Amino acid sequence: MRKIVLIGYMGSGKSKIGQLLAEKLDFPFYDLDFLIENELEKSIGEIFSEEGEVFFRKKEHEVFKKVIESNESYVLSTGGGTPCYANNHLFLANEDVVSIYLKASIPVLVSRLKNEIDKRPLLQSLKDEETFEFIAKHLFDRSYFYNQCKYSVLTDDKSPEQIVAEINALL
Repeated sequence: MRKIVLIGYMGSGKSKIGQLLAEKLDFPFYDLDFLIENELEKSIGEIFSEEGEVFFRKKEHEVFKKVIESNESYVLSTGGGTPCYANNHLFLANEDVVSIYLKASIPVLVSRLKNEIDKRPLLQSLKDEETFEFIAKHLFDRSYFYNQCKYSVLTDDKSPEQIVAEINALL
């Protein structure tokens, strides 16, 4: 049994890479945000605006723990903050977990996220010029947790297929 868990900042490609990797490995694919949305029957944006980030992080931890403790093989894409709260990063050290940090540079993340601001609750209140600094600070704050992953894969200037091939070579 192998649980492949993709970690990284929003916009790093976790969902896209996760879907392609799961297809290649013939594993089920789970997106943690989607699982949370299904359980609460609300979008992530609605959860943040109606319940707040603390409520969201508690629910995220519950769902993440349940998925990690399941007895199946899968590919899981997490939210950008998942490993940073409620000691979720400790699950990345589990023997049956292959954790992979999809690492993208700040300019690449800004470029990828600029057209998705309305889908990203943490970015919605920022002006364009604040986004770079916000992402830089977040990456600095989260780097300890992201670097707990067993592997790190740089994603800048690579196609999703190239990234999947690189991950597959690590497995």
